Amino acid sequence: MHEFSVMSQIIEGLLEESKKWSAVKVEEVFLDLGDFTMLGEEQLKFSYEILSKDTILQGSTLTINHVKGTIECDCGFKGEMSPSEDSPHRIVPILECPKCRGPARIISGRECTIKNLRLVVPDV
Repeated sequence: MHEFSVMSQIIEGLLEESKKWSAVKVEEVFLDLGDFTMLGEEQLKFSYEILSKDTILQGSTLTINHVKGTIECDCGFKGEMSPSEDSPHRIVPILECPKCRGPARIISGRECTIKNLRLVVPDV
């Protein structure tokens, strides 16, 4: 389960950023998660809950925004990749242009990015 190690790095970054602001509590974390990351949302949330215990993140909400995976091809196609339901490559998609069947490149959907966080900071 590589979600646990990914979330471990995210938690580390969140704690570091919270420290910069002298936060006493993190209320909510907003994460962008791309379709091509192959990370499971439920596993990420479970890992977040476990790893945030006994930190200022404990009890905070993890809000995940899904970023659609898009590809482009030399033929001019640019758009979402939608494998058919009976495709053997549904779980691990092959980057094939749906227009010309040529090789395609990922242009979005690899994100796993902290977009924002809501902190409680002491009054100065």
